[in-house]
This record gives sequence, C-alpha cells and structure tokens, in this order.
Amino acid sequence: MATNQAHRDDNLLEDIQSRLDTLNKSERKVAEAILKDPTAATRYSIAALARAADVSEPTVNRFCRGFSATGFPDFKIRLAQSIATGTPYVGQNVEPDDTVAEFADKIMLSTIASLDKARQSLDPKALATTIDYLIQAKQINFFGMGGSASVALDAQHKFFRFNIPVMSYDDALMQRMVAAGAQVGDVIVLISYTGRTRETVDIARLARENGATVIGITNPESPLAECCTTVLGVTAPEDTEVYMPMSSRIIHLTVIDILATGVTLKRGADFLGHLKKIKESLKATRFPQA
Repeated sequence: MATNQAHRDDNLLEDIQSRLDTLNKSERKVAEAILKDPTAATRYSIAALARAADVSEPTVNRFCRGFSATGFPDFKIRLAQSIATGTPYVGQNVEPDDTVAEFADKIMLSTIASLDKARQSLDPKALATTIDYLIQAKQINFFGMGGSASVALDAQHKFFRFNIPVMSYDDALMQRMVAAGAQVGDVIVLISYTGRTRETVDIARLARENGATVIGITNPESPLAECCTTVLGVTAPEDTEVYMPMSSRIIHLTVIDILATGVTLKRGADFLGHLKKIKESLKATRFPQA
C-alpha cells in the first residue's frame, strides 16, 4: 500500500519516463504514445489511446493499473494533474533516425523539463546558507572537472566582481594542493553532476580537514554530498555513462546565476555602484547599438 501511495505522489509523467525500460513491449508502446503528446492523451478515450499505441484496450488498462490507477479515467485525471502542476516537457531519447528538427526539439524540451525539476527540488534554506557562506568568505575557489569545468570558470567570471579573491580550477592536482592549503574562512565550491568522482570526494574531505567550508553542487545522494559542509542538491535525468552531459550543465550554470544574484542582493544598494562601474568599463569595447 505504501508503494502505491508513493507512486501516486510522484509526477506521473516523470514516473512513466523513468520506468520505460522496465515495461514490456506492448506497455512501452502505450507509454511512448502518451509521452509523445501528453496533453492529447488526456483527451483520448481508451479506444483512441489503444489505436494510437497500436495495442489492445486491455493492454491500456493493464498499463494504467501498473501506475497505481484504478482504471483509465483515474489515470487521465492524474495525467492532467501532472501536466498542470509538474513538468509537461518529458525528454525522449534522441534516436539515430531523428530529423534535425526532431532531435533539436527533444533536447530543448528535455532541458526545460530538467530546469523545472531542479526549480522544484532546490532547497531555499540551503541556498540562503550557501549565499551567507559566500558573502563571509575570505576567498572562494570553484572546482569542476570534465563537463563541470566550464561551470567553475563561469562562476569565477561572475564572482570576481564581488571584491572577494576568487579562482576556478579544473585540474585535480591543483585542486588537491589548494585544498591542502585551505584555512578557516576559505570557501571551496565543488561542482559535480554525479558526485561519484573519487578525486573530487577526496579533495572535499581534504578541504574540510583543513577547516575550509565546502559547498557541493551535486547529487544530494552522492558520496560527495556526504563530505560537504552544505549541499545544493540538483539532479538531471541523463545518463552520463552513455551521453555527454547536457541538461546537468545548464542546471549548474543556472544555480551559479542564483548564487551570484543572491550575493548581489545581500550586498545591498551601496554595492550596485561598484557593479555599474565594471559594466560601464566594457562600453568602449563595443560598437554602439543601431
């Protein structure tokens, strides 16, 4: 009973997407017909959905009961609620025979869905705590390897404006040396989608041992999260064992934007003059707008 309730409390579209590989061939066809156009699926009769999926009506009923619905009408209600209150854009895997328009649309919609999921899961208290740590820091170092390296560099570009010494590092040996030399008052921000890279976890532990505040932007259930002073838990539905990171990097960049905005607002109106001076220094480098 508890398991059924857990399924009912989840976003139905996300639940269908995550269980695609566990469905049999016929039920998967039903799932794919729904995911192709969830809004249209809420208007189908059971016969219409069966035709769209090229399966029998009993297969549709069996599929609905597999997602803890009492029947097709109950399933449609939950589907409509999922669209209204959850994430209407569920990413589908890019296929080799997709047209440019099709795979571009899939990537765009998948990224939108991932951002919306991250929006719902980000803990405001953890954000506020992180912003406070950053404001009080003597110096800030952003660490990222692989796909996260560009996020760390973007963070450096944003945070140098705050009159706090800031650097980004993408090399594990440099990160280890910086962590070894860290002190109380230093803040190290580790960015990792999986949170399972051994070097990153070791570096987090080393920095904590030396008194630094360690902030993780990572999977909240990861080994890295266990080593951090505070964690901004973000996840994205992509398999980094197979695909190059896409939406996770966009989510992490957005989190950096949120933190930079938070630091700016906390600094107050008096600090805006400093930011304006930096911005105006770029005017001479640009052609005037037409």
